[in-house]
Amino acid sequence: MRRKVIIPSIILILLLIPVSIWGYWTFQKNSAEDAVHAYLIDNGKQESDIVMLEPFIANLSGKKNYMVSVKFKDDDSTYFYYKNDSGNVILESTKTGNVVY
Repeated sequence: MRRKVIIPSIILILLLIPVSIWGYWTFQKNSAEDAVHAYLIDNGKQESDIVMLEPFIANLSGKKNYMVSVKFKDDDSTYFYYKNDSGNVILESTKTGNVVY
């Protein structure tokens, strides 16, 4: 009887761990995307000027791990933003062609 309870419990735990990790990553990426979008709108960018707003995991330390790449209409550059520990949006780098600034 005890074995019938232990095996499903182990299976449930093994399923919950990856789902929890995926949920955390998704939440962090969406949080960064929402913060960057609000920052751009608050700083004078029009919704129609934003061509692409894509969150991604950058493999950097801390909050820089969850970044957002942004492309604007009539601008060949790609801008990379992140949200720091205090909630401020920071421009981490700019990429124009193959050159990163």
